Amino acid sequence: MILNFSVQNFGPVKEKQILSFEADSSDHLEDQYVITTKGGHRILKLGLIYGANASGKTTILRALDFLRDLVLEPEEKKTAQLKFSPFLFDPETPRNPSILSIEFFQEEIKYSYVVEFNKNAVLTEELTYFNPNKANIFRRTTDVDNQFTEIKFGSKISVDKVYKKTLESNTLWNNTVIGGYLKTNIQVDELRNVADWFENHLKRMVLTNTQLDTYVINKIDSDELDKNDISRILRKADFNISDIKIDQNERPEFMELLQNRVYKNPDDFKEWVKSGKVSFPKLEFEHTVDGSKYFLPFLSESQGTQRYFGFAGLLALMIKGSVIFPIDELETSLHPDLYSHFILSFLMNSKSSQLIATTHNREILDNKDIYRNDAIWFTDKNKNSATELYSLGDFDSSVIRNTSNVYNAYKIGKLGGVPHIGDFYIDLTDEE
Repeated sequence: MILNFSVQNFGPVKEKQILSFEADSSDHLEDQYVITTKGGHRILKLGLIYGANASGKTTILRALDFLRDLVLEPEEKKTAQLKFSPFLFDPETPRNPSILSIEFFQEEIKYSYVVEFNKNAVLTEELTYFNPNKANIFRRTTDVDNQFTEIKFGSKISVDKVYKKTLESNTLWNNTVIGGYLKTNIQVDELRNVADWFENHLKRMVLTNTQLDTYVINKIDSDELDKNDISRILRKADFNISDIKIDQNERPEFMELLQNRVYKNPDDFKEWVKSGKVSFPKLEFEHTVDGSKYFLPFLSESQGTQRYFGFAGLLALMIKGSVIFPIDELETSLHPDLYSHFILSFLMNSKSSQLIATTHNREILDNKDIYRNDAIWFTDKNKNSATELYSLGDFDSSVIRNTSNVYNAYKIGKLGGVPHIGDFYIDLTDEE
């Protein structure tokens, strides 16, 4: 689970901004929101980020996704530039390094990971853990002139000198050490644990156009998800869906396209090439009406049903496992009641997962039965057009009291994070 995540000089974020999941002293909705580690850390399961369009909400999630890719998908060539932009509305920041840091728990051990980088290289990198006392796992620096990585392991970490040299050679100057480790045939338990956390617990960012149906079908096909669990979740959400049917639909015309026009050696499609067949899943929903069963193709369902089918898969994964899903614009295609149903289903049933989402849905702010103040975050642009991130829990009692209507306070601008919209009259006539 994530304890906190910070972003600096990344996109519209200039100064260091911290998204924290460390619960405050309030016991409000404790059983639904808070997970307590053996070491006594109280960690929130949910973080919702509100704010105007272009205020930087999505950037927080993109930075987390960027860090995941930096670890798990290292560049193969040292000439490749890292795909991000620093803060551009300042003459100095484009020349300054960007910094991402994260503290998280893996198997009850707390890790702290910091990466400093620019478009060309990872400049410094440090990984520490608390097992139980704080100890350095490695410190990495980059010789920028020679484009070479230097790694120093902590005194408690035993790594053969030959292994260390091999790891340094495989950690290109635009790779992280953990990314280099994943390309190296050596075993360092501490690095393996961190790599496993990024791969198996922190999931890719879910965008409004993410094909969640394909993702869920693949999880069902690999037995990571149970089709019956998805059906149960959909029925709980009152979709009148009695079953899910998934068949393989052969498309022979795609084989020639793959072999002759798109891929000469389609490594990603070895099974198709081996069998000589190309097939795609055909997804249908069974509806029972007046005792009769009817099957409706997935694409004939409403956008909300299609979206919630994907969310049902995410919800099942979060309930049965320990995963973290960042979701952009959670409310997309969902009725407000269904939006709240999804959040409550997650809070009431998950045990060790986290949900981080951006949203424009203000209705939840009007219901203290659903949210804790420390789980609600806002993004706002300051006078320098830089994103600032802050929690509802940061406001003192003079602004927010236990009896306050948070929705009204947000709507009138007492909490910031609202768009500053002008009047409605627009003159498009040509000026003489």
